[in-house]
Amino acid sequence: MIPEDNLVNQKLTVRVLNKLGYKSIEIAQNGAEAKEKFMQQYYELIFMDVQMPVMDGLAATKQIRNIEGSHPIIIAMTANAMQGDREECLRAGMDDYISKPVELPVLVNVLEKWGSSIKTS
Repeated sequence: MIPEDNLVNQKLTVRVLNKLGYKSIEIAQNGAEAKEKFMQQYYELIFMDVQMPVMDGLAATKQIRNIEGSHPIIIAMTANAMQGDREECLRAGMDDYISKPVELPVLVNVLEKWGSSIKTS
């Protein structure tokens, strides 16, 4: 799942993931929608934008982490590239962090790093 409020970023991320073999990709417009979708269906991997309307990615991650019996891989994918942003994302419960604009080699490295936990269906 890709919680992301920017249409261009949504399309770009879906296109790149499709080319890498990932087909079942859901979009959420904000953190609240991401949490609701997650409660309806388990997602193994979530590329979570941090700054979104309604509910930001940090709050959404904390709420998803509080759902008993679930531990998806949540990767911050954000334009925030300031000192301390990575640590803030990890403290919120995210597993990893990549900055936007996402570069293909970085995305591939993250998928390889977490790949043993992810299915490409």
